[in-house]
Amino acid sequence: MQENSLFQKTRLRLALWYAGVMGLILGLCGLGLYEAIAHAHWMTQDREINSVAGTLHDSLEPVLKIPGRLEPDVDRFLPDLCVARSSGDIQCSIHTTQQRHVIGAIHQGIYYVKLSDLSGKIIATAGSLPQGKSPAIATIAPGHKFAAITKFTDGRGTPYLLISIMLHTQNQQNWGYLQVGRSIQDAYSYLFAVKLVIILGLPLALLAVGVASWFLAGLAIQPIYLSYRQVQQFTADAAHELRTPLAAIRATVETTIISKNSDDFATTAATALESIERQNHRLSELVQDLLLLARMDRQELPLTPNSPSKRDEGNRIKYIPCCLQDIIADLEEEIAALALEAEVNLTADIRSPEPLEVMGDYSQLYRILFNLASNAIHYTPPGGKVTIILENRHPWAVIQVMDNGIGIATEELGRIFDRFYRVQSDRSRASGGAGLGLAIARRLAQAHHSTITVQSQLGKGSTFTVRLPLQKTCHQ
Repeated sequence: MQENSLFQKTRLRLALWYAGVMGLILGLCGLGLYEAIAHAHWMTQDREINSVAGTLHDSLEPVLKIPGRLEPDVDRFLPDLCVARSSGDIQCSIHTTQQRHVIGAIHQGIYYVKLSDLSGKIIATAGSLPQGKSPAIATIAPGHKFAAITKFTDGRGTPYLLISIMLHTQNQQNWGYLQVGRSIQDAYSYLFAVKLVIILGLPLALLAVGVASWFLAGLAIQPIYLSYRQVQQFTADAAHELRTPLAAIRATVETTIISKNSDDFATTAATALESIERQNHRLSELVQDLLLLARMDRQELPLTPNSPSKRDEGNRIKYIPCCLQDIIADLEEEIAALALEAEVNLTADIRSPEPLEVMGDYSQLYRILFNLASNAIHYTPPGGKVTIILENRHPWAVIQVMDNGIGIATEELGRIFDRFYRVQSDRSRASGGAGLGLAIARRLAQAHHSTITVQSQLGKGSTFTVRLPLQKTCHQ
């Protein structure tokens, strides 16, 4: 396939289409994955800041008594609280003991807290405040204690999440506002890492997909390429086989035309007509064999037991019980002349005491055995022996065609059923064969749900074995 540019281009086109489609799918999947991770991460951030703000709100409200004024108990909840004095100074609480606290993350610089009066003036802060001006307190609708969560960036470019909550005194007066914010730089860093992994991983995945698509495209078109090669070989072999008799006919005709003015023209013409008739017969047999193989390739000969079928006049198939002893007897009688001419001893060895029946087409079963037997005679030298053996090996009827001829080399056993293949082409051509007999026999056997196997040793002979599904014994 490497040397054929058409199949190489087809393979490349298939690989590119496959890689392109898979790249689009992987890209969409990567985008969807990133969006799902980002959404889940931001939902986690929102729930966390809501939880912290809600906990602080519920802890502070029970100790607030006067609007806009901090109570000493507030230090218990915000140990690092820095209070703004009227003089403008800021006084921060100092605790020498570590306290476990719900807002312990303030110590790590993640969260910060602002307490403001109703006018928005800062009363106290805790944690690491963002640099620069932070957003104004969002308007809180009546009946709601939480304002919408907002995002902003401080003067250093650090992103923050911010939530505002209305605080009330013990007697339900509006005290002021609680603002809780947290840095989300780590969230952005995490999502950036996820995005980087997806962006860098996509080309690597596409590279792997490209290699896999090239390999899979090769596997996908391999059967097509093999079929193409078979058609090419079949066409070349058929053309070669047809060319020989056509050339012989042309040469005969040209010779006859040249000698038209000779005295013995009538004799020459008669001889030429006989030669043309032989070559025409050879052509007719070759064309019929090719048509038969073409029909079987298109599965136009479906031999299915118990499913009678009618075909056209030139290709009739009848599904009937066929007695194998009768087929072998007819074969032995009709092929005896061929064996006698080749000086080969032909015998039949029936090892089944009862006649055996198989369901199939009589003429096609006969042709399987005729092709095997004639092939054995052609490749057996004068004085040799060909034996046809029939045995009952339930549930199979086994027919063996044995010869002590030239045999077949081990490296050629896998090719003898190929069309136009000959073990000794010169010998087969001299006998008039085109190398289609074994190919036809195997296809007909397959149509009868049977198999043909061969065992051979070079110089000692061959044994072809046909296994047919045995239906029942026939009555004498």
